[in-house]
Amino acid sequence: STGAATGDHRRGAVSWSEKEKTEDEVVHLRREIGLLPAVSFIIGIVVGSGIFIAPKGVLMNSGSVGLSLLVWALCGVLSMFGALCFAELGTSFTKSGSQYTYLLETLGPLPAFLRLWVTFIFTRPASVSYVSLAFGRYVVEPFFAPCAAPIVLIKLVSVLAVTFVVALNCWSVTTASRIQVTLTFTKMFALVLIIVPGFMALVKGERTKPLSLTLATLPIAFYNGLYAYGGWTNLNCITEEVINPNRNIPLAIILSMVTVTIFYVLVNVAYYTMMTPSELLMSDAVAVTFANRALPGLALVIPILVALSCFGTLNGGYFTSPRTLFVGAREGHWPSIFSMIHIRRRTPLPAVLLQYPLVILMLFGGEIYQLITFSSFAGWFFVALTTLGMLVHRYRFPLHPRPFKVPAVIAVIFTVVCFFIVGLSLYSDPWNTGRSCALMLTGIPVYYLTVQRFRLPNRFKYISGKLLQHASAAPSGGGSTGNSDILKISVYLLLKKSQKLSFVYMCSVDSDTRRNCVRSN
Repeated sequence: STGAATGDHRRGAVSWSEKEKTEDEVVHLRREIGLLPAVSFIIGIVVGSGIFIAPKGVLMNSGSVGLSLLVWALCGVLSMFGALCFAELGTSFTKSGSQYTYLLETLGPLPAFLRLWVTFIFTRPASVSYVSLAFGRYVVEPFFAPCAAPIVLIKLVSVLAVTFVVALNCWSVTTASRIQVTLTFTKMFALVLIIVPGFMALVKGERTKPLSLTLATLPIAFYNGLYAYGGWTNLNCITEEVINPNRNIPLAIILSMVTVTIFYVLVNVAYYTMMTPSELLMSDAVAVTFANRALPGLALVIPILVALSCFGTLNGGYFTSPRTLFVGAREGHWPSIFSMIHIRRRTPLPAVLLQYPLVILMLFGGEIYQLITFSSFAGWFFVALTTLGMLVHRYRFPLHPRPFKVPAVIAVIFTVVCFFIVGLSLYSDPWNTGRSCALMLTGIPVYYLTVQRFRLPNRFKYISGKLLQHASAAPSGGGSTGNSDILKISVYLLLKKSQKLSFVYMCSVDSDTRRNCVRSN
């Protein structure tokens, strides 16, 4: 009987192990992103609204056609340098989270939390807002030309686009990935439609007249150009879902950035052959103005292609950025509800939904070029801080395995130039960059009140403890929930970070990818 019991016990153990394996396969984020989808995600996010909006900002702040083209080329080279640095980081630390993960590994938890805080509070909502505004403008503008389109209608269309993208990324990873590949080919076709007639006009000898040179606002011109190249960090947000990341991440980054840089310079040359600088500066939809002049028979096609391009950027951004919040919650720097994934859909549903209300708020309260400068300051500051952390980590841990290693001179040049541009922007646009800096610094007290309470002075510990004690009573109350109860519950979620929250058919995955299933009553 002992042997039989032992055999039954072994069979039970095997059965339980197989059950655990099956459930783990269900709740984990799977490696489903190959080389082509990886290249498509980078190109799809980078080539969005930027090349159709930023030319006006670059020309306006550089003051010269020649200097603006130089800015576009230098922005491409600088973005390539940064992308190579992130390729090394992505193969050295094979966890999702991009800048948050790399700052956590190289410079410690406070810079990593600030990156997470800035991402949630304004950089990602601002970037989604101005891309969605560009989408709305290119959808609505052709119906009202030559008159100005109603701004309220543009923003309503933008809200519909954001809502659809959020629903799509909550529904399926595979569907979002396939749509991204399709939209990438669509937007490259749109760029080709702009480049070909532009160069045909260039061969005929058409030229633009130069403007006066302006150096005081040159950093803002770089911000606009770098905004158009922005997005090359997003593949590192989904490292855990990339097949063979040591090979595919560097290869995808190099292929995509070289392609984007060549296309961007050619597109701007095409713009300047068909439009005067004054016409470009007066246009709110550069591609529409270009199409009306160069391709009158396809004047309605170009805005549709541009709108699809913006939609691809929205989809790619919403696919990758929630993974940063997902990883932050998994590491204990964010409420644990955001480390949950849907068992059947295998999507980080709470993290995807988190930024939606902030995006809508910024969308109705912001203007495109203000939002670009507002978000670019903090965004590029943390990019520079991340590559600085890579250099520090190289010095401190020279034997750490690095399957892909970028030359140190490239990393140093990129870091110094980024800090230089960030510093100069405080002089060029002190209002928007100052607000960005102030909001970034608000994350420091939040960090010590929520994540590092044990390091606070006793008086602050007492105050924080009272807040936590007061907030923890909120969920147990009965009856109707008023505004004060909602506030208490919100504080409870932020300070307590309870894992016993009801979320139907979701799973919480910690840093070791263990499961902690939570089901509603």
